[in-house]
Amino acid sequence: MNIKGFRRMLVGEKMPDKNDPQYKERYERDVNAGRKFAKATRIDKMAAKIQEFANRNKILFLVMVFGFVIGTFTFNIYRLAKAYHHGQETRSATEVQDSLLRKRHKDLVTPIVEPRQSEQR
Repeated sequence: MNIKGFRRMLVGEKMPDKNDPQYKERYERDVNAGRKFAKATRIDKMAAKIQEFANRNKILFLVMVFGFVIGTFTFNIYRLAKAYHHGQETRSATEVQDSLLRKRHKDLVTPIVEPRQSEQR
C-alpha cells in the first residue's frame, strides 16, 4: 500500500455504489474474490447449513442466538463487577520491600530449638 492508500484509509473515500459505472468493475472483482474465498474455506456451505437450520427451527435458533448474546452480556457485567469490587490496596515498592525485609528478619530471629535428648544412665 502506498501513501495515497493510507491517506484514503484514514480520511476515507466516497463509498462506491455497485451501479456506478466508475466502480462497477471494482465491485464485481471484489464480489468474485469474496465468493472465491468463501468457497475455498467452505464458509458458503456452513452458512447454507446454518440458514437451513434457522429456517426449519425458527424459535430454537432465535433462543440460541439471543441466549448467547444475553449470556455474553451477563458474563461481561459479572466480570466488570468483580474487577470493580476487587479493590486491591496500592502499595509502593518501598512498602513492599520493607514488609519483605521485616518478614525475613522475623524468620531469622526465631530461635532454633533442639529436640531434647533422653537421659540415659
